[in-house]
Amino acid sequence: MIRYRKLGYVELMVTDLERSAAFYRDIVGLEPAGEGPDGGRRFRCSEDPYAVVLHKARQPGFRRGGWMLEDERQFASLHAALKSAGVAFESLGDAECKSRGLGRATRTVEPNLGATLEFYLLPAATPPKPFVPTLAKIQRLGHVVWATPQYEEANAFFRDVLNFAQSDSLGEGITFYRAFPNPYHHGIGIGRAARNHFHHLNFMVTEIDDVGRGLARLKAKDVPVVYGPGRHPASTSVFLYFLDPDGMTLEYSFGMEEFPEIGARAPRRLEPTPANFDSWGSYRDPRMSTTGEIAAYKVTGAA
Repeated sequence: MIRYRKLGYVELMVTDLERSAAFYRDIVGLEPAGEGPDGGRRFRCSEDPYAVVLHKARQPGFRRGGWMLEDERQFASLHAALKSAGVAFESLGDAECKSRGLGRATRTVEPNLGATLEFYLLPAATPPKPFVPTLAKIQRLGHVVWATPQYEEANAFFRDVLNFAQSDSLGEGITFYRAFPNPYHHGIGIGRAARNHFHHLNFMVTEIDDVGRGLARLKAKDVPVVYGPGRHPASTSVFLYFLDPDGMTLEYSFGMEEFPEIGARAPRRLEPTPANFDSWGSYRDPRMSTTGEIAAYKVTGAA
């Protein structure tokens, strides 16, 4: 059984690197953390070396994401689970790990979404560095959501192969999972759609005032707010969704149900009514979660 600590990083593709770097720094409130080995711009929002990396590309979207494992023993469980499912994976070489600030990592491609997933540990000597908030008191990278026509198959992969724990679903349209035993209601979401695409990236903030101040800041800078503020009944989170310069959807959220490792409640199926998406009744802009490809990658390792 694979055990995780958290969603550690998400790497995004953007069409104008300078424009997007300024936006994620000056509007979202992330802290610049230097450049990666291929020129990607790194940003922090927690004690980790980085949480978001921006890469220049022709189309915006999701490049890859990384989940921190609980300890070294989890690699054996991960590899066994992937082999049993017939899913290819590869271990990152020492040079790549060093250049990206990782201690050890395994990469695979989710076979339904086509999303590149990495599972990693930081180097043993990596000291935590406090994140000093500027515009928003961001606590952590919260979750990433994708959408796919292979909805049932993607759900089965995360649940049955990767040991993500289901928290709730809204009808047959979206399901939420936590990276067990991480307590937060969801670290990923899988939605149903006509094509594979990136849905949104979430940042968890410290207090509800961060949502209010964020709304004022976004409006002052003419940033499109596409949903909220509101409250999701499934997770109890107060939310605010907005668009980055490429039209990709980002979210601030405050407050989220936490699950105990033992004795957690059973997952619920909530009816997909407007009130179950937002108990406050806010308007959802049709531009929300419509922009964002999923980068293609082929694993060279054997299944």
